[in-house]
Amino acid sequence: MKQRDFSSHPIRLFASYYRPHMRLFLLDMACALVACLADLIFPYATRYTLNTLLPDRLFGLFFAVMAILAAAYLVKAVCKYVITYLGHLMGVRLEADMRTDILTHIQTLSFSFFDKNRTGVLMSRITNDLFSITELSHHGPENLMTSLVTILGAFAVLCTICWPLACIILAVVPLFILFTMHWNGKMDEANAEVKKSLAQINASIESGISGIRTAKAFANENAEAEKFKDANDKFKDAKKNWYKTMGIYHSGIDSTMSLMQVLTIAAGGFFIMRGKMDYVDLITFSLYVSTFTRPVTQLADFIETFTDGMTGFKRFLEIMRTQPDIQDAPDAKELQDVKGDIEYKNVSFSYTDGVPVLDNVSFTLPHGQCLAVVGPSGGGKTTLCQLLPRFYDVTAGSVTIDGADVRSVTQHSLHRAIGIIQQDVFVFADTIRENIRYGRPDATDEEIIAAAVRAEIHEEILAMPNGYDTFVGERGVMLSGGQKQRLSIARVFLKNPPVLILDEATSALDSVTEQRIQASLDELAKGRTSIIIAHRLSTVRNADMIAVVENEHIVELGPREELIAQNGAFARLWEAQNLTME
Repeated sequence: MKQRDFSSHPIRLFASYYRPHMRLFLLDMACALVACLADLIFPYATRYTLNTLLPDRLFGLFFAVMAILAAAYLVKAVCKYVITYLGHLMGVRLEADMRTDILTHIQTLSFSFFDKNRTGVLMSRITNDLFSITELSHHGPENLMTSLVTILGAFAVLCTICWPLACIILAVVPLFILFTMHWNGKMDEANAEVKKSLAQINASIESGISGIRTAKAFANENAEAEKFKDANDKFKDAKKNWYKTMGIYHSGIDSTMSLMQVLTIAAGGFFIMRGKMDYVDLITFSLYVSTFTRPVTQLADFIETFTDGMTGFKRFLEIMRTQPDIQDAPDAKELQDVKGDIEYKNVSFSYTDGVPVLDNVSFTLPHGQCLAVVGPSGGGKTTLCQLLPRFYDVTAGSVTIDGADVRSVTQHSLHRAIGIIQQDVFVFADTIRENIRYGRPDATDEEIIAAAVRAEIHEEILAMPNGYDTFVGERGVMLSGGQKQRLSIARVFLKNPPVLILDEATSALDSVTEQRIQASLDELAKGRTSIIIAHRLSTVRNADMIAVVENEHIVELGPREELIAQNGAFARLWEAQNLTME
C-alpha cells in the first residue's frame, strides 16, 4: 500500500483513503445521482400532466408518463439499496484502513508516548472517533453531491416557471449559508469536547476493569464508582452543550426552510393576482420548493456529519502525525551474528522533565558473562537496562553492542537480539501455546514444547484441562505467578537471543517458587550475555560482576567476593539480607 504523507492537508489525506475503493465510491455516487434525478422528474411531470395531458385528453400518453414515473421510482429504490448497503460497506472499509494505519503507527511510537497517554484514551481514538469518520466517508460526498445537483436542478426549473419568484427564493439561501457558517464553528468546538470527555470515560472504564481486583481487595468499589461518575458528569455536560448548539442549529435551519414555503405562497399569490402565474405553476413551484428545501436540509445534515467526522479525523491525525522519539538512523544497519559484548560509555540520561536518572555511567560486559545490577529503588537500575534495547535514548554518552552504537542499528534487529523477562509478565488472553509462540511466531509445536520443557513448565501444562490449548484468561489470570514467569522464560528460550535482561524476574515470587524459577533462569542464561536487576541478592550469586547503582551513579563494580571484602554499599546490602534471611 502506498505510504501517505500525513503532513498534507486533512481534506487531501481524507480523500486519499478512497483510492483503493474507487469502484465502490463511483457506484455509490452514480446511484445517488440517479436517485436525485428521479426526484427532480416528478414535479415537472406533474406540471406537464396538469397543463397538457389532462386538458388535451391525452390519456394514453398520461398513463405512459405515469408508468415512466413508476419505473423511475423503482430504479430509485434499487439505487437506495445500493447506497445503503455498498455505501456503508465502503465506509467500513475506509474505517478499517484507518484503524490499521493508526494501530500500525502506534506500534512504532516510543515508550515516552505511552508514558503520557492513557490506554482508554487511545482506545477511544481507535474506536469512537473512527466510527464518526465512517459516517462522513459514506454520507458526506453522497449528501453533498445530491444536495448540490438537486438545488441547482430545482432552481433551473423554477427559473423556467417564474424567474422573479425563483430569485426571491434564492435570496434566502445566503441567510442559510451565513447562519450555517456561524453555528458550524460552535458545533465543531462542542463536538471536540464531547470526544475528549468520551475518551476520558473510556479511560476510566479501562482502568476500572483492569484494576477490579485491586479495587475489591481494598474495598474501594465506591471510590472507583465516584471516579467514573466524575468522568460521566463531564461527558453529560459536554453532550448537553453539544445538543443545545445542535438544537439552535436545526431550529434555525427549519425556520429558514419554512420561510421559503411562506415566501413561495405569498409571492406566488401576488404574481397570480398580477396575471404572471397560474395555479398549476404555483402548485408545481411549491413542489419544486419542497424538492429544493429537502437538499438544503440535507446539506445542513452534511455539515453536521462533516463537523463530527472531521473532528474525529483531526484527532486521528494527531496520533498519525506524532513521530516516535526514537527512530532508526537513515543509514542504520542490521545487527547480525551478535556475540553480546556490551559497553556503556559515559552514559547520562534524564526524562523529558529534565530530572537526571543516570550520570556518567560506564562499564564493559564481555559476551557470555553476567552482570547483576543492585541498589535501592529509584536509583536507575531499570532505566540503565532500558537504554540497551533503545526503549529510551541516552542523553549523553553511548551504549554499544559488539562495538556498534545501538543508535546506529535498526531497532528491529536490536530487539531481535535481546530477550527480556520482567517482574510483571504480560500474558495475552489466548492459549498457552500461542503465548509461548509469541517468542517466535514461526515456531513449530515441537519447538514450543521443547522450550516449555527447558523452562520446567511442560508437566504442569500437560496437567491442565486442555494442555497447550488451555485458555489462560485476561492477562493470564488462570495461571499462578510462577507459571506466568516460567511461560515468559519459555518464550525467551524459543526466541533464543544472545543477550538477556532479567528485570527483577523473581522478586514477586515466594522462596520455593523462586528457587524453581532460578534454576530455569540459570539454564536460560548459559552462553548468553546477561544483565540481571535484582533486589534479592540470593539470585545473583552466580553473577560474574555486580554493579551497585545509587544516586544516578555506579558506586561499586566488581565480583561479589571483592565487593563484600570492600565493606561498602554492596556489603551492607548483603549483610542486611543475610540478617533478614536468618
